[in-house]
Amino acid sequence: MVQATPFLLVLFLALGAHSLPAKKCSLTGRWINDLGSNMTISPVNANGDFAGSYHTAVSATSNEIKLSPLKGSMQKSPNQKGQPTFGFTVNWSFSDSITVFTGQCFVDDDGNEVLKTMWLLRSRVENIKNDWKATRVGINVFTRL
Repeated sequence: MVQATPFLLVLFLALGAHSLPAKKCSLTGRWINDLGSNMTISPVNANGDFAGSYHTAVSATSNEIKLSPLKGSMQKSPNQKGQPTFGFTVNWSFSDSITVFTGQCFVDDDGNEVLKTMWLLRSRVENIKNDWKATRVGINVFTRL
């Protein structure tokens, strides 16, 4: 029985690991995306609302880039399984544009939190004839700082 003890211990630990709760992804904190932009998200309230700030590393304007406010909402429901969907808006402080992001917070296979997002950026144009060039679309992946 003494020789079986290490085997039983390893078996018990392996079987027990499956019953551990999966790590939940939290939006709160500091993030950096694949382009080097940084954002900070304040704690999410009971309704799923949050605020924060965004400092972009890229811009189509020649204006000085400034820290810009963001406001958003995270899906809150009884079915929430710890990898929430969310959306937020950044009102750029240095240009006549606004961006909406939507995405999901994931925990990858290594236990790291990742925000996968898609965005629409709307820039002001002089007239309706130029509307065709006013909206851009893209994706960003954020990792925790």
